[in-house]
Amino acid sequence: MQRALFAAISLGLCVTVTPVHGQKYPIKPVRLISPFAPGGGTDMLGRVIAQRAAETIGQPVVVDNRPGAGGAIGAETTARAEPDGYTFIIVSATYAASSAYRPPPYDPVNDIQAISLIGTTGLLLTVHPSVPAKSVQELIAYAKANPGKLNFGTVGAGSNVHLAMELFKLMTHTNFVDVPYKGGAPAMTAIVAGEIQVTAMSVVPSLPHVKSGRVRALAVTTAKRSTYLPDIPAVSETVAGYEASHWYGMWGPKGLPRNIIALWNGEVAKALTTEEAKSRMRAEGLEAGGGPPEEFQQVIKRDVEKWRKVIKLAKIKPEA
Repeated sequence: MQRALFAAISLGLCVTVTPVHGQKYPIKPVRLISPFAPGGGTDMLGRVIAQRAAETIGQPVVVDNRPGAGGAIGAETTARAEPDGYTFIIVSATYAASSAYRPPPYDPVNDIQAISLIGTTGLLLTVHPSVPAKSVQELIAYAKANPGKLNFGTVGAGSNVHLAMELFKLMTHTNFVDVPYKGGAPAMTAIVAGEIQVTAMSVVPSLPHVKSGRVRALAVTTAKRSTYLPDIPAVSETVAGYEASHWYGMWGPKGLPRNIIALWNGEVAKALTTEEAKSRMRAEGLEAGGGPPEEFQQVIKRDVEKWRKVIKLAKIKPEA
């Protein structure tokens, strides 16, 4: 991954501020949409990239928070924007999950232009201490012995957390009751209180409760163990082939000029080498991304297709 970062940086350094449609680029501020409220992962990463890029391109890069509809409002705004290099978006894996759950009025894979994968991590599968399971294998056995008695908290219907658990249920032939919450904070509060017994959240909100003993960590949902949490096994060590990655990336509207795509791919790669980015990504348990735009486009395509299959197999119907 380090090699991919350096390759992307080299590509970006070769791209100067060149004419686009007869004009020099950029000639005005660039808008970087964050489809969620300030303070979250997408917002934080967006501000790191915006600050670093502004120093290079000579124009302000303004983070524009457009929360609502699970990120769909900000995504559609970006997809419908003029492909002139002045509107981009930072998204998380929720983009792929929600696009599969409730298809947007545009193709979520082919009607956008990927810029760069920013970073990847996993969800942390945790249980309330009242659950007598200290491993994924024990959780599966307990769930099978008590079908429908374990409540699983999610951050909303169609979210990455929701579909990750539906995949787990399908692959293990278990039955958990899905309890949707309006965000990660209320879901974590619920599991600490014993209102729900199982959840899978990102590392940051989960670890403090794991360390205090209020919840028990069983596994990470990435294909392999996290370098930040080497003592916690991956779900795939028990359930072969299971993976539910959580990632962040940047894309823009379809039709962007190639030199603008290359310039921003390089800007993201350079931003990821800054100490501020490294520090924030460590705190989030994120492995640095980078690489060419085509790689991130394939990540989006892979996950949209994957979650569509899960939704079909699990016979999930989107809420009205």
